Amino acid sequence: MIIESIILAIFVISFGGVIFLLVRKVPVLVSLPQNGTTGIKKHRLILHAENKIKGISLFFEKQILLHRVLSWVKVMTLKVETKIDTLLHRIRKKAQKIDQELKEKK
Repeated sequence: MIIESIILAIFVISFGGVIFLLVRKVPVLVSLPQNGTTGIKKHRLILHAENKIKGISLFFEKQILLHRVLSWVKVMTLKVETKIDTLLHRIRKKAQKIDQELKEKK
C-alpha cells in the first residue's frame, strides 16, 4: 500500500513536470517563424508537426485539460456523496429498528 502510494506520487509529480514544461515551451514553438526562414524546408512531416503543436497550444489556451479535470472531480464528488448518503440512510434505518425493538421490550 505504501509502495503503491509512493509510486503514484512519483508518477503524478513526473506527469505534472512534463505538463509544466509543455505549457511553458509550446507557445514559444508556435511563435517560431512560419515562412521557413529557419533553414528547414516545409516538408510534409514538418507541416504535420506544426499542426500538432498548434493543436496542443490551442488545447492549453482553451484550458480543456483543466475543464476535464474539474469535471472528473465533480463526478467523483457526487459519487462519494451518494455513497455516503446511502450509508447514512442504512444507519438511520438500523437505529430506528433498534429503537422500536427497545420500545417493544418495555
